[in-house]
Amino acid sequence: MISALLNQNNTIFLIIDIQEKLLKAQPKAETIVKKSSILAQSAKILGMPVIVTEQYPQGLGSTHQDIKSNLDESAIIFEKTSFSCVQQENFMEILKKLNKKQVVVCGIETHVCVHQTVNDLLKKDFQVYIVQDAVGSRNAFEHKLGIQRILNDGAVPTCVEMVLFELLQKAKHPHFKEIQALIK
Repeated sequence: MISALLNQNNTIFLIIDIQEKLLKAQPKAETIVKKSSILAQSAKILGMPVIVTEQYPQGLGSTHQDIKSNLDESAIIFEKTSFSCVQQENFMEILKKLNKKQVVVCGIETHVCVHQTVNDLLKKDFQVYIVQDAVGSRNAFEHKLGIQRILNDGAVPTCVEMVLFELLQKAKHPHFKEIQALIK
C-alpha cells in the first residue's frame, strides 16, 4: 500500500513527553529536542495544530524550553498519566475537534508512550507518520524494537525534512524560505 503524502490542511503534530527528567536519560536528547523544535516552529509558521503531551509533569518536569518557546499560542499542552495518549481522558475529544486524519508523531520513549500512542491512533484509522530522527529511548535496543513495532503496526516512516517538504509541496510555497531556513 502506498502511503499518502502529508497535507498541510489535514495534518496535526503530536509531540510526546519531551520532558526535562526523561531527557536526562536520552543518549540522543539534543537531537530529539532540536528536531522537535523545528517541527514546532514549522507548525507555527504554517498555522498548523500541535498537541504536546506531558507524562506526569509534577514528577517528570515540563516540556523542554526550546520546544515550548517555539510553539504557537494555540498549541495544546496536555497532561497525562496513561502511556498511550489515546487512553487518556479527553485526548480523543481534542483530536476529533481538530478534525485532521494525518498525525505526525515525535517524542520519547519510542518503545513505550510513542509506540502505544501510535498503535492506538492506527486502530482509530488515523494515518500516522513516525518522525524517526525525532524519537528516542534510553536504550538503543528498545528504541530499535519500538521503531520496528511501530512500522509493523502500519505507521509511515519519515524524518523532519520529509515532513517539511511534503507539507510545502513546492518551492513557490509562501513560507518556503522560512521553513528552509530552519533546516540549513
